Order: sequence, then structure tokens, then C-alpha cells
Amino acid sequence: MNIQDLRYVVAVDDHRHFGRAAEACFVSQPTLSSQLRKLEDSLGVELFERAPRKVMPTTVGRLIIHHARGVLVEVDQIEALAKAAREPGTATLRVGVFPTLAPYLLPHVVTPLHRRFPDVELLWVEEKTDEVVEGLLNGRLDAGLLALPVVEAQLHHEPLFTEDFVLAVPADHELADAQSVGTDVLVGVDVLLLTEGHCLRDQALEVCSLVGAAERHGFRATSLETLRQMVAAGVGVTLLPKLSVSPPVAQSADVRTVAFETPAPSREIAMFWRRTSVHAELLAQLAAVIADLPAELVQT
Repeated sequence: MNIQDLRYVVAVDDHRHFGRAAEACFVSQPTLSSQLRKLEDSLGVELFERAPRKVMPTTVGRLIIHHARGVLVEVDQIEALAKAAREPGTATLRVGVFPTLAPYLLPHVVTPLHRRFPDVELLWVEEKTDEVVEGLLNGRLDAGLLALPVVEAQLHHEPLFTEDFVLAVPADHELADAQSVGTDVLVGVDVLLLTEGHCLRDQALEVCSLVGAAERHGFRATSLETLRQMVAAGVGVTLLPKLSVSPPVAQSADVRTVAFETPAPSREIAMFWRRTSVHAELLAQLAAVIADLPAELVQT
């Protein structure tokens, strides 16, 4: 058994397809399949059930894959430690960001981060919250930008900022020209929301439950842009994070956004990483740069 064999095992589990796993490992499919067979022979157990168009780990295979992932995380840590000692200030970091934050935050932070850390390569990965947390725990990601709360003992979190929500209404809505509104305007209102799996949906539902609003039945959007389009079409109203309606994001002439009176509904954003990460000191420095956003956008 060697480290490369473990990478093959994990790749097959990730892709559930030998061909795609081989591509991800930059080897031919016969090479990967042959090495896995040799590993199974040496262990005396089958790691995967092989059926036409279907690859699944066996019961013992799932246990072995779990430990293989842990071994690979430790190997990556060793390599990262060596690189940090050999080339101080350099690193390649994979950072997960959930979809209702990534496209609106990154334009504000990518350039300052590159300017402050020119020798750090940041690979941004847009995934839902649960996938980011899983990626952090299995070592696929080095850090994650997530909305609180996230309860996971293995992860450290550094608070970044608080982002207010605004009310988005059609241009001809009675509140379209209001300077600000209280949350009581949502009482009895059916609000357009995202589909299951988006943390913004849970945050908006919490606001709705507090003020007596409800979800618009029969409709769930898969993105903030779909929500925006539905509001523009006059289908209803929704809650949008402030960054998503701030420059450089282009605004629709058919949608008006109205600030909520203090205290406005909001979400708290934090940066997460494993407590055992060899990059902990560097990640804390990155977090400080990300948190340094203009006051008109967020609260720090």
C-alpha cells in the first residue's frame, strides 16, 4: 500500500466512476483499475462493488476510505509544513464560499488579498454550506466563508462582518420609494425564497417567522438572480443580502431595494478552518483583510 493507492481509492469514491477518477488522477483507467485490484488483493477485501454504470464502496470499503481520507489530510499537512519552511509566505489554499455570498463578496476582496499576499494562490470554490463544511473536515478545503451559526468542534471560526438584508420589491410596488421600512411590513406577506439547501433560505425563513410572514408557495428559486428576476416580473417580494445589491453588481430598473430600520435583519459571516491547520496563522491574516470592507457595505 502506498499514498498514491489511497489517492486512487478516494478519487473513485468521489467520482463513482473509474474513468473520471483516472482523469482526476492524471493516469489511464487501466492503470488505476490495476492498482486498485492489487490493493484489494493485498488487503484481502473488495473496496468497491463494480456493476455496469455503477460503482459503490462496500461496507468495509467505506470504513477504509474514511481512514484513507484522514491519511491524505495528514500527508497534505506534512507537505504544507515543508513548503512553508522552504518557502516562507507561500501557499496554495482552497477556500469554499456559499453561492449567495461568493459572486458578491469576491469582487471586493480578491484584489486586496492578492496585493497583500502576492505569493499565496487562492483557489475559490463555490459550494453550499454543508458541502463547504464537509470539505473542511475531510481536508479537501483549507478554509471556508460561511454564515453563522456553524457548530463543528473541529473547526475554528474568525468573525468577519455582519451583512444586513434589504427588502426587494417591484418598481411599481407601494414601498418602492420608501427610504426605509420596519420588518412589520412583512406581516402577512408571502415572501419569495430560495430552494432547500441554501443557508439564505433558512435565514430568510427565520426573519419571516419572527414577523409573521410566510413563504410564497409553489415557487422556489435556485439562485439570487432568479429571485431578482421574479421580483422584477412582479411575482412578489424577497429579502436580499446588501452585498448582492451593491456595486459592482448591476441593478435591474424593475426592482427597488429598501433598507430596513435598525435593527435590520442580517447575517453574520465568518471564516472557518481546521483547528489543526498548518496554515492557521496565515488564514487569520487573510481573514483580517476580508473583514476590512467599506462601512457602507457591512458592519464589522
